[in-house]
Amino acid sequence: MPRALDLRSFREGVTPMKNRLDRGRRGIGAARVPYAVCGGIAMSIHARPRATIDIDLLAPPAALVSIDGALAPHGFVRRQPVPTRLAEGAVVMHRLTKIVPGDPEVLMLDVIEVRAGATERAWQTRIDAEWEGHAVTVVSREGLIELKRRGSPQDLADITLLEERG
Repeated sequence: MPRALDLRSFREGVTPMKNRLDRGRRGIGAARVPYAVCGGIAMSIHARPRATIDIDLLAPPAALVSIDGALAPHGFVRRQPVPTRLAEGAVVMHRLTKIVPGDPEVLMLDVIEVRAGATERAWQTRIDAEWEGHAVTVVSREGLIELKRRGSPQDLADITLLEERG
């Protein structure tokens, strides 16, 4: 089973947004919580790098407090007390943000709860992978496809690429 990894396992170099995020959380190496990378960065790991506006993590509900606690000292806060519910409530997303003075963009980190259905199936398929010289836990290619079945144009393009590279 993939191990819990510290959140500093992300490396600089994938997107400008991720670079800024990495600089803001270098000191949280002691916070070891179970999570798996999903979304645009998982696409970079499984297929090819592509632009993304946020960092997406999949995590069990019990890990949310640890993630919040690890990121709060670095300026990431949850500004909405209630999570966002997507896909008719099947997907529960907690958004943490960081405002950097002088930077026009808000840094976003979305934590998607592992719940019955697609997120649980993706969680069960997570794997350890090498990325930018570091080990990361990421949803598998099949798990990422499962998460992207909601059908946005970007998701459909990602699924096509993942299946071609499978």
